[in-house]
Amino acid sequence: MITKIIVISLYALMIIIVGYLGMKKTKSFSDFFLGGGNIGPWMSAFSYGTAYFSAVVFIGFAGKVGWGFGFSGMWIGVFNALIGVLGVWALLGWRIKKISMEYGISTMSEFFEKRYYSPALKVFTPIIIFVFMLPYSAAVFIGLSYLFTASFPGIEYWHAVLFIGIFTTIYLVMGGYKSMALIDTIFGMIMTVGVLVLLFYTIHAGDGIGNISDTLKSIEPKLTGIVGPPGWWPLLSLVVLTSVAPFAMPQLIQKFYAIRDRKSVRIGMIASTFFAFLIGVIAYFLGSTTRVFLNSAETPKAFLESGAPNVDALMPELLTKIIPESLSVVILLLILSASMSTLAALVLISSSSVIKDFYAGLINKNTSDQKLTLLMRWTSAIFILLSMIIAFMKPDTIVAILGISWGAIGAAFLGPFIWGLFWKRANKYGAIASAVVGLLTCLILYFTGMPSPQAGTIGMGVSLLVNPLVSLASK
Repeated sequence: MITKIIVISLYALMIIIVGYLGMKKTKSFSDFFLGGGNIGPWMSAFSYGTAYFSAVVFIGFAGKVGWGFGFSGMWIGVFNALIGVLGVWALLGWRIKKISMEYGISTMSEFFEKRYYSPALKVFTPIIIFVFMLPYSAAVFIGLSYLFTASFPGIEYWHAVLFIGIFTTIYLVMGGYKSMALIDTIFGMIMTVGVLVLLFYTIHAGDGIGNISDTLKSIEPKLTGIVGPPGWWPLLSLVVLTSVAPFAMPQLIQKFYAIRDRKSVRIGMIASTFFAFLIGVIAYFLGSTTRVFLNSAETPKAFLESGAPNVDALMPELLTKIIPESLSVVILLLILSASMSTLAALVLISSSSVIKDFYAGLINKNTSDQKLTLLMRWTSAIFILLSMIIAFMKPDTIVAILGISWGAIGAAFLGPFIWGLFWKRANKYGAIASAVVGLLTCLILYFTGMPSPQAGTIGMGVSLLVNPLVSLASK
């Protein structure tokens, strides 16, 4: 326990130092929000990867998907790397950077306004970002807090939420994107080492992959099949939601506004794809082993009174069971690093939607650069506070929260953004229709009982379909 406290204290000190160094280099709003638009390939690659994967994946998704789908859950990690990372970097990376320089833009809201000549989209975009990023941020808090309470028996849930919130606020509010890019590189290295340690000890504890596979097959043969017990549609919807939504997720798109040049895009693409494949596939493999190592008798915290698994508690209990006490702090740092980087990316993009897009873009267009940066800092702190409040309430499982957040944002932005980048005939009528109809489709399906990954998948499909149809039908 003392070792953990010392390591976490050193970790917290590192965050403060990085925040201070970032603050010294932050001289303007562009520095705070985009690192001056001059971030190199390795920082960009790690920043993208760590923003993609967090406690939401390691704790929520890996636990629920691994328990339900078995080995087939690893398809999600594979397609996340090939589509959500490699595809996004290859198809969008340089195009977004080039357009940002040509249009003089730094946010998705500004892109919509200038591409479609639509003030309505400029108002719509920041509202959607702020509203649906809040529950996503709360899901990150929830996932990490479960791990903290499992690793430190004396720590309560609210202690963990408070710790994460305070130190994310420190390094982000102080240094902005410069601090985030630097610390994400450190976080990425910690995550790489951490997942390899996890993989080794999991296979060792299970007496090899063959024995793990045999055990799963004896529980349910489909757990080792190409498609797990829930069937192809639930699995496909999870693959599509988590792999296609990144094509229009503002916190990921922002990385390309900030990247240095075309060469950095090429290098970053390779590095981030390798990182995503390693992190994603291992995370879902670990999730599939929860049925091997956990049961209600030996690990009661991982199960509800009814005997059903507590899906958000499965992975924390698994990690504390298979990882030696001497190395448990490495795993804690792994999840902590993944989560704080994602949280920082969400906070930064959400704050910019309120301050740069809404306040400075619509209310006070003459806001000074210095005031803009100050307001961004304050809004970032407020957004973290609101996320913490939602996390205290624990509104739903992590997968459900992330599903509706990604689904709603993807359904609202995918049609306008993708067609706006690649098709000159896309117009504002098509963009507005695809955003509104896609979002409404996702929300109506979700609130009438459809699971959030399926609702989000259908909403994104509708968004992509409506834009060209309406654009062609209108002048």
